[in-house]
Parts: sequence; C-alpha cells; structure tokens
Amino acid sequence: MDWHREGSSVLGCMSIACWTIVFAPQIYENYSLQSGEGLSLYLVLIWFLGDILNLFGSVMAGLLPTVTLLAAYYILSDIILFFQIFYYRRRAQYHQSKPQTAHDERDPLLVDSSTAPKANSQSIFFGRAALYFYAALFVSLTGVVAFVVNRAEETPNPTDPTHGGSNEDIIEWKSQLFGWSSALLYCGSRIPQIIKNAKTKCVGLSPGMFIFALCGNLTYFLSILVASTSNQHLIANASWLTGSAVTMFSDLIVLHQFFLYRSMAQQASG
Repeated sequence: MDWHREGSSVLGCMSIACWTIVFAPQIYENYSLQSGEGLSLYLVLIWFLGDILNLFGSVMAGLLPTVTLLAAYYILSDIILFFQIFYYRRRAQYHQSKPQTAHDERDPLLVDSSTAPKANSQSIFFGRAALYFYAALFVSLTGVVAFVVNRAEETPNPTDPTHGGSNEDIIEWKSQLFGWSSALLYCGSRIPQIIKNAKTKCVGLSPGMFIFALCGNLTYFLSILVASTSNQHLIANASWLTGSAVTMFSDLIVLHQFFLYRSMAQQASG
C-alpha cells in the first residue's frame, strides 16, 4: 500500500468536500438577510480571475487530478456568487424605486418588534447551526469513505512501473506563469474583503465560508505535500502551495475581524 498516494487522495477528497460546501454558509446568509452586500464584489472578481489562471496552469502542468478538479469547481462557484450578489442588488434597487403605497386602514399601525425579530433571529441561528453541523459531517464522511475505498483497492504490483508514484512532475514556463499569476491573485483576494469588513463590521458575512475555505486550503496544501516532498514535485507545485498558505493566513485575519466586531457589538449592547 502506497501511504503517500493514499494519504494524498484522502486529503484531496476532503479538500474537494470543503470546497463543495464552502459557499453554502454565505448563500444561506444572503438568503436569510435577502442581501448580498456582506461579501465584497472585488473579492469574488479576483477569485474568478485567479481560478481561470489556476485551471489553465494546472492542466498545462499535468498536476494532481484534485488540483484540476478544484480549479474547475471554483469557477462554477464564482459564477453562482456573482449571480446572487447582482440578483439581490437589482431586487433592492427595484424595491427602492417603487413608489410607496398607502397603508390600508386595516393594517396594524405598529409591529410587535419584541417577538418577530427575536423569532427570526432564532430561526437563522438554528439554520446556521444545522448547516455547519451537516457540512462538517459531510467533510468527515468524505475522508472516511476515501480512506475505505483506497484500502479496498487491490494492492498494486511492485513490478508495475507506475507503482510508488505518479508521472514525473512537469515544470515548464507556461504552466508556472499561470500558476504564479493565480497565486498572486489569491494572495490579494482577501484584501478587499478585509477593507470592507472594517466598514461594515462583518454584517452580512458568514464566518462559515472562511472556516471551510481555511479547511479546504489546509487539506489541499497537505495533499500536495503528502504526495511527495521531492524537489521536482515541490517546485512544480510551489505556486499552488504558496497561494494556499497565504490565503490561509488571510482567512485567519477575516475570522479574527468577525469575532472581534461581534465581541465589540455584544459589549456595546450589554
């Protein structure tokens, strides 16, 4: 049993699972608030450009299948986020442009703000908790299933020339150019969100998206290292390793902002 290949496969599957659900918390947050203003449009735009370069670079370099598959899925996720942001913006503009209609005499003059908002906030809280629980369960089960499937596979023949490793890593300037360009975009992608958070205090932003992004990048990073630590392998994957490492650090900054502003808001209200 090739433990390097098996470990890389399990971590890669867990990374894919994280990125499969990474946008679900933010989508739920946007739906609950009926707004997409918590997420920076520039963040999504930089993500989109980086993901396109990442896809081309990973294909040209002949990297691990999980790398190419993740790059393609990122692009699809970016498109979904773009749609949601613009949809809620257009709808808000439409409602703002509509003339206000007179209230019917049978409409209540006052709304009991002590019950409805409280009930709504409780439903959102339990919805978030359930979403995070099932998402974490999905990632964990994906790792377990990947491990079981790898162990159930027939032990490869030691005389097989492909046994003990994948094809030789390809290092050529075109794929490296795409890879490093996408890495630079990823490294700077969180900056617009960090700036926006300083203004909005993270209102409308889901911490779950960045938690699963952090987990996705971590398992992705480890899947590359576990596969091999040869100089050839590390050089071929250097841009992807760098992009993942820096974005993990940036995600920690965003999460720090979220909990800092939340703590400040609780102290102010208390």
